[in-house]
Amino acid sequence: MPAGVVLAGGRSTRFGDRDKVVADLAGTPMIRRVTDRIGTVVDELVVNCREDQVDLINDALAGSGFDPSFALDRTPDEGPMAGIRYGLESASAEYALVIACDMPFVDPAFVEHLFDRAAGHDAAVPRPDEWYQTTQAVYRAAPMAAACRRALDRGDRKIIEPLSDLDRVVVDREEIERVTSMETFENINTQEELEAAAARLLAAEEYE
Repeated sequence: MPAGVVLAGGRSTRFGDRDKVVADLAGTPMIRRVTDRIGTVVDELVVNCREDQVDLINDALAGSGFDPSFALDRTPDEGPMAGIRYGLESASAEYALVIACDMPFVDPAFVEHLFDRAAGHDAAVPRPDEWYQTTQAVYRAAPMAAACRRALDRGDRKIIEPLSDLDRVVVDREEIERVTSMETFENINTQEELEAAAARLLAAEEYE
């Protein structure tokens, strides 16, 4: 099975004083919500984060079934492209899902579809609107890591810049909606969004 690379090193400035990656979301740390959902699709887990986050994340993932490896940011606050690079460089699988730590509604069926679409290519990247969803996408690890290195070396930090170097499949909105809903891309940036997501999750669990 392929790898999952979770990006967790952001500062989450809109979230407040707490580290968003381990924030309590309806009784479960945020990152654990994400890894539980992708756990049926990947069997290797790499977490990109800052060194000061490792213990917190290890605690949050205890009992998850994963023995995560950590791809630490070499320079603080380099941005998501650097995180993708370090995470993919640390993955042993040929293909890896890159997912932000704040996407607790990621759909495992859609992740599996992305892996299927990426086969034989360098990437399968959703594009539900004018923007690419580069942090819920599947990449062939070596080519994407190399493309990120080249972009960083030339000082271009736009997250979509490495895609121009790749043989990529674009998964458009029509295709996305055949497999899943736009909920898969929802991310949580504020305390208010956390509370709303928690209410939805608790309601869904009560319904089950």
